[in-house]
Amino acid sequence: MPIRHHELAFHTQYTELKERVMSVHNLLPGTPGTLTIRDGTGTAYWYRVFYSVPGKQAETLICRAEDHQQKTHMEEQIAFSQWVQTQVGLMKKLGFQVADKLTARVMVELYNSGAVEAGLTLVGTLAFMAMLNDLGIYTISARTLDIDLARNQPLKLAAPMAFLQTMQATGLPFVAVPGMPNNAPSTSVKLPGIESLRVDVLTPGKTTGTIVTLPELGWAAQAIEGYDYLLDITETSILLAGGHAIPVRLPQPSRLVWHKLFSSVHRGSLHAKAAKDRQQANLLGHALAKESPWQLDEAWQEAPAYIKSAIQKLVPHMIQDIKPDSEWHTQLQQCLG
Repeated sequence: MPIRHHELAFHTQYTELKERVMSVHNLLPGTPGTLTIRDGTGTAYWYRVFYSVPGKQAETLICRAEDHQQKTHMEEQIAFSQWVQTQVGLMKKLGFQVADKLTARVMVELYNSGAVEAGLTLVGTLAFMAMLNDLGIYTISARTLDIDLARNQPLKLAAPMAFLQTMQATGLPFVAVPGMPNNAPSTSVKLPGIESLRVDVLTPGKTTGTIVTLPELGWAAQAIEGYDYLLDITETSILLAGGHAIPVRLPQPSRLVWHKLFSSVHRGSLHAKAAKDRQQANLLGHALAKESPWQLDEAWQEAPAYIKSAIQKLVPHMIQDIKPDSEWHTQLQQCLG
């Protein structure tokens, strides 16, 4: 599996974008927009006019016409949002991983709500995409219709957050996905349509599929075996989506490698998803084994025995698909014995 990297100048450009966005406490939702003054009530006010979601124009009251400080502050926010939008557009053309506009709207809402700072972690394919950008890996763009969110411990929110209402605050018509069996609490929301965006909430549990109540979100989550290991240590990064660069919390890439391999063993009849898990694990494994093999080794040593045992069953199948003289091939042999 050959690994291609972005040119150093391009990755440096991405790193600068990441550093600047990480210092922003509140992101403007939707397009950057413009300022418009209206005085139909006898008192003039400045409004920000923008598209909150694709095809849906919205406006937000900013300040009275004479409040120059507030107007200037919003002008600076719009200018920064425009700069980010330009940078993300360039990143996409250069082959960085960029999710769609609907994903951006959801993640901006979650970031502004404080959920990310409180511990909500992005997992799944979107986390994989963010890690590829961080590692400077150039590959075929990933696509997903799922946003997978997880928490290890109860989120440290200033006040309880109603998850469904937060999702609907995006302006997108999210509805709860009926739980299974029928009387089970919902753990997901989705947009109308068969192939439409879905947001899943996950949490650690001994038995995958068990429903766990999350009081701080007024919601429930599906338990995933091994997530206590995956989510024990998280890192901050950004997700490129739409015209946004959104601060997110991610699992450690090295732990994600081992958990992806573990998950692929437990997919059962879901062969396509198991193959996808192994493909993502191998791509990250190749990159980490070349640049920071000690991280893979440390994550392997910290993995619970049941995860190691499950992964070792994959050895005969995996080794034959990996280039024999690669660092990842050597790392696997060393870790798996």
